[in-house]
Amino acid sequence: MSANRKGDRRERELVNELDAAGFAVMRAPASGSATDRDLPDVLAGNGKTFYAIEAKSSAGDPIYLTGEEVESLIYFARNFGANARIAVRFDREDWYFFHPGDCYTTDGGNYRVKKETALAEGTDFDELVGHSTQASLDEH
Repeated sequence: MSANRKGDRRERELVNELDAAGFAVMRAPASGSATDRDLPDVLAGNGKTFYAIEAKSSAGDPIYLTGEEVESLIYFARNFGANARIAVRFDREDWYFFHPGDCYTTDGGNYRVKKETALAEGTDFDELVGHSTQASLDEH
């Protein structure tokens, strides 16, 4: 399976998960190459929270995004009134989400997310969509 087909399949998977979580959601197929406009891969909202998402998946490690991709995401999200998020998914793992400012920036101005960083520091899907609860130690 080509990398593009796999990436498209992963984006559709994310769209379906957001839809099942009660979000209105749309995918902008080939957002990076189909237009000169700055479009995210996925737009999602539930009436209270809105996300503009750049989605990347990888069998390996790490995932890189160009500085231009991230700048475009931030630009669109700001103008649209959405929260910019980078979604990463490694094979046999779930989706993890990052605010662009929380990603490692390389010396060349690109962005990188390593698998171990995603697992340790990323926001998981339930937390992103507001389905998780945080318990304090005092409650136990």
